[in-house]
Amino acid sequence: MRVRKILTTAVIWSGALAGAVQAQGSSTAPDTGGFVVRDPLVLRKCGGCHKADSTGRVARLSWIRKAPEGWETSIRRMASLNGVKLDPTEARAIVKYFANTQGLAPGEVKPARFETERRLIDYTYTDGPTDRTCRACHSVGRVLLQRRTRAEWELLIATHRGYYPNSDFQAFRRGGPSPRDSAPAPHPMDQAIAHLSRAFPLHTTEWTAWSATMRPAPLEGTWILSGTEPGRGAFYGKLVATKVPGTDDEFTTRATYRYARDGRTVTRDGRSIVYTGHQWRGRSTPVGGTADSAWREVVSVEPGWQEMSGRWFRGGYDEFGMDVTMRRSVANAVVLGVEPKALRAGTKDADVTVFGANLPRLTTPAGIDFGPGVTVSRVVRSTPDELVLKVSVDDAVRAGARDLFVSGASMRGALVAYRTVDRVRVTPAWGMARAGGVRFPKQFAQFEAIGMSNGPDGKAETADDLDLGVVPVTWGLEEYGVTYKDDDITYVGTLSQTGFFTPNLDGPNPQRKGNRNNIGDVWVVATHTPTTPGARALKGRAHLIVTVPLYMRWEPTRTAP
Repeated sequence: MRVRKILTTAVIWSGALAGAVQAQGSSTAPDTGGFVVRDPLVLRKCGGCHKADSTGRVARLSWIRKAPEGWETSIRRMASLNGVKLDPTEARAIVKYFANTQGLAPGEVKPARFETERRLIDYTYTDGPTDRTCRACHSVGRVLLQRRTRAEWELLIATHRGYYPNSDFQAFRRGGPSPRDSAPAPHPMDQAIAHLSRAFPLHTTEWTAWSATMRPAPLEGTWILSGTEPGRGAFYGKLVATKVPGTDDEFTTRATYRYARDGRTVTRDGRSIVYTGHQWRGRSTPVGGTADSAWREVVSVEPGWQEMSGRWFRGGYDEFGMDVTMRRSVANAVVLGVEPKALRAGTKDADVTVFGANLPRLTTPAGIDFGPGVTVSRVVRSTPDELVLKVSVDDAVRAGARDLFVSGASMRGALVAYRTVDRVRVTPAWGMARAGGVRFPKQFAQFEAIGMSNGPDGKAETADDLDLGVVPVTWGLEEYGVTYKDDDITYVGTLSQTGFFTPNLDGPNPQRKGNRNNIGDVWVVATHTPTTPGARALKGRAHLIVTVPLYMRWEPTRTAP
């Protein structure tokens, strides 16, 4: 009976959806609020189902704006479910057309960048009912990257109910009767539609302003590259973008950067498209690497075309990633970072490297200033990209971050002077891994141990606490007690001494009681032993959830040039 009910629901809502599409796309009642679709390829490939009215508006399509990933998801769905025949070149052209003519302005994208950058964060949308309704199946970030008319939000709900009838029971409809002695309570889907149509309408002041001035971003040239990668630390280098002949918004790239912690240098070649004048989507591979080593690049170009930032990532669940920032190269000196990040009071002649671009060639410490209590005794090496220095810290130094000045260039909080490591903070505070390796890929997790000083007030978790960067630790797992005789730590996986967690295999484990999967909750524990004589060991921990593979992928598919 349950299967018959679900199938009946699907048929009913598929019919309702078809009728609604015909109504919105009818030439007898055109809605001039929609966008005119002029691209011949779109009209030829999509027009069989999405009919154009007398004004050039096309059913469904003219009343939607989305990020490039959203448009690609729609195209993939049309090809897989409705038999649309497209070669890759045509599909990319259609994504580009819609992203450029019915995309999102920078201000509309910003709150939901975590979605396209594939960040694992604990995000809760401000409207509770909408958040619960949509997040039952996928990230609410997918919703924040769309703009629609009210009729289109209603049709989107109808599409979900037609394709996925169980959504009614999971989130869309209220379970049980409405409360007594009150008007009938609205269903969650009705509350969501009402909110979304107000908060994310088709036409906004942001899009009106952006689309009026939108043009291909002139990104050709050299960019100063910097960023951090969990488990490997900060890196610095350059990226050169070259325009693809015959295009204004496609580029080939070569990025060369060096990790500050271990000195390893990486060179990557890539290709990218910039949608809507500000949404960089690319893919790059290490020189000599294979397709398996390719990283996706999701970067936002800031208005003014002088800076870009985002995330490069890879992995079965996009879990390996690096935060990147690119600034247009200029003639002036630029300071990007310092390694190590912190020095303890009483340190003598420590090796400190200043990373940057167009740095002056110095032979003496006269042009370098780390502030009171921190002294540069010698310049060991000086190149345009780095300065290697000998630095000492006074015994009686006042703890705190120091601004660095180098011959006119500066960096806020470049180096921290501290007296003691007071605690260890493990990042991220919580993580997720997925068993895999048999039928599905594994989702790995990387943790880091950050030393923290309580700062001048001597109190933990206050505004003057000092982040000392990564400190040496011993890594281990401890049981996160959830059930009686919990045995998760034996089966979920292993943690290396670099903080890298590798989950166990997917599927039932006959060696585990009850033939259970290799899943569970554990603590990831970092133990730091201070160098101060007699100091006690410090521990920090993070919660790790090891769960089953993601059997159904609800997130937007991978957009790449």
